[in-house]
Amino acid sequence: MQRYLDHNASSPILPCALKAWQEAAVNASGNPSSMHWAGRQARRVLDDARDVLADYFSVESGAVVFTSGGTEANNLCLAGVLGKRTGAMCISSTEHPSVLNTATALCKQQQRPLVLLKVNQHGQIDPDDVCAQINAETAMVSIMLANNESGVVNSLADVGAYCRSLGVPFHVDAVQALGKIPVSFNGVKADFLSCSAHKVGGAKGTGALIQRRGVLLETWMHGGGQERKRRSGTENIAGAVAFAAALNQCDFSACTALRDHFEQVLLTAMPDIVVHGAAATRLPNTSFFSVPNMDGETLLMQLDLAGFAVGSGSACSSGKREPSHVLRAMGVSNPLARSSLRISFGAEHTTEDALALVAALLRVRRLLQKMAGIP
Repeated sequence: MQRYLDHNASSPILPCALKAWQEAAVNASGNPSSMHWAGRQARRVLDDARDVLADYFSVESGAVVFTSGGTEANNLCLAGVLGKRTGAMCISSTEHPSVLNTATALCKQQQRPLVLLKVNQHGQIDPDDVCAQINAETAMVSIMLANNESGVVNSLADVGAYCRSLGVPFHVDAVQALGKIPVSFNGVKADFLSCSAHKVGGAKGTGALIQRRGVLLETWMHGGGQERKRRSGTENIAGAVAFAAALNQCDFSACTALRDHFEQVLLTAMPDIVVHGAAATRLPNTSFFSVPNMDGETLLMQLDLAGFAVGSGSACSSGKREPSHVLRAMGVSNPLARSSLRISFGAEHTTEDALALVAALLRVRRLLQKMAGIP
């Protein structure tokens, strides 16, 4: 039996989203930039999807910029804001690579300072510490709402309010948070917010950047001037419609009890397991832990052979052998960081799935210990 336990990497497309995608692909096949009837029909369908996202985030429709996903939304925001401002860029040290690597590259190219904001041992930023490192000359601040590896949730409202008082653009990467916890664009006082469809049961290849009125964003992708000249290129109408259909349809609330029960049974079976971020507010479905003296990639592959799909951190950074930068920022040693696994449950999972995973992990660990001659 195969069990998919990697919802933080991607949630399977929901039936309602798939149906919406298929209908839009067939009935809105025109180019929304065309003037003829087929183009106008496609434009209406796209605008309806935009209105759904705008209503969800309590913004005007023009605030929604459709992109190819969360990575592009993050790149669009960082490049578009930094192109208009001087000063240092501030990001947390546990950001997704699409923010961390983009900020690093842009700051190097533009010869501006990059400030990496520290997190505590639980993986959370300290709002007071962040505010102490921001001033009116700061170019931009970007902090994720929920971490894709640990599931740890940051408190951002005070940071957003302070940035707004100084006139400093504040970007929130809400890709992992959307659909798992309430996400309020106005609540976190964001100027920009990134999200992605396939994390909430939409189709892959679609995302959005939400932009507050009056905050400048330089054109990053040039071309035909689509998305109000902020992101050129013919829009993915079917993807946008599926995104709109999937919003509010995933329910991860029941995962909290399942995740907690899983960790309790896991720690009873293997008391030396280290659960990261357990003392912090986390996404309800996420468990990020290390199995001492084991290689995380080896554990993942052995669980894969046993029919379990789990993660070892960010799927967008697959193929890398370095220990998780998130765990390093949390003060975890390299050996322990290399032994990490991420489990991210979905609404379809039951106690049986959790117990089966614990049993499989226990068998795999004993097998690897025996092969290595470890008593």
